[in-house]
Amino acid sequence: MRITLERSNLLKSLNHVHRVVERRNTIPILSNVLLRAEGNTLAMKATDLDLEVIEGTAAMVEQAGATTVPAHLLYEIVRKLSDGAEVLLSTNPDGSSMTVASGRSKFSLQCLPEADFPDLTAGSFSHSFKLKASDLKMLIDRTQFAISTEETRYYLNGIYLHTIEAGGALKLRAVATDGHRLARADVEAPSGSEGMPGIIIPRKTVGELQKLVDNPDLVVSIEVSDAKIRFTIGEIVMTSKLIDGTFPDYQRVIPTANDKEMRVDCQGFAQAVDRVSTISSERGRAVKLALNDGHLTLTVNNPDSGSATEEIAVGYESDAMEIGFNAKYLLDITAQLSGDDAIFLLADAGSPTLIRDTAGDDALYVLMPMRV
Repeated sequence: MRITLERSNLLKSLNHVHRVVERRNTIPILSNVLLRAEGNTLAMKATDLDLEVIEGTAAMVEQAGATTVPAHLLYEIVRKLSDGAEVLLSTNPDGSSMTVASGRSKFSLQCLPEADFPDLTAGSFSHSFKLKASDLKMLIDRTQFAISTEETRYYLNGIYLHTIEAGGALKLRAVATDGHRLARADVEAPSGSEGMPGIIIPRKTVGELQKLVDNPDLVVSIEVSDAKIRFTIGEIVMTSKLIDGTFPDYQRVIPTANDKEMRVDCQGFAQAVDRVSTISSERGRAVKLALNDGHLTLTVNNPDSGSATEEIAVGYESDAMEIGFNAKYLLDITAQLSGDDAIFLLADAGSPTLIRDTAGDDALYVLMPMRV
């Protein structure tokens, strides 16, 4: 193999691909990126056996071929080359090493044979549809913070994506929960998604996807089967295994009878929560909300360091009540709201609270209270 290409093109593609590769691997080939040069393209592929990313970039191919080299090492080398440089990649005759040359810099990397590189064979996909990158990004951004990190409840370690009839229309819905909070977001179901199986997309895949859908003008092709999902975003093809488990019936925990409504300026509320929680112990981070006609008092007590209170004006006309929440969870949710105001629908100090955005009803949040 012998090819020449622009450093910027190589770096951009490597940046997308190398992140999939785990830093520590018991199988040496999984530390490598597969490089395949043919026609006028260099295709790169990396995998951790659960997630696979492939991306092609333009290259001048003098001699076609394929090899695998350490992914993080190649990325660091290319990252440190000077801007605007051209990079020559060439393998030696027996294929045991690859030279990376640019200007006066020259590196030699150990290769492993292409034939050993695993292939995440996708099989056939039962459903395929197209979704605007901006819609996909919205679904992820609004829900991914609530994904559980508790490995024992592995079926909560991802976003549950499914279609559902809501308000007389078919919606594509994303849901995530960790048992303490729940986030739900909807977009109009695209053509082809009807009847797709409900799937759980793993946390790592969600994180990579979030970085790839940064251009809102793109259209993402999505293919789904019971076991895998594939995203095609421009030149990038990402295939991922799905979490093999049953997502709980989240509808049961969404309260429907919360009749006490509080309207509060979202930014002012978030800043007040952030200020008073400065005094809280990292462990509990509980903040008490005391509601009275038109007033909200936020209180944090920490036996080790002191206390803090702050009062803000709110729209509230129901009976006085007190309720406690984890401050971090409140801040996570308010960070997702795009409207000026947040609407809290409360029942009592021991029941889950519903939080909505005034900018539209495409997302809602459920937060479990804490004892304070």
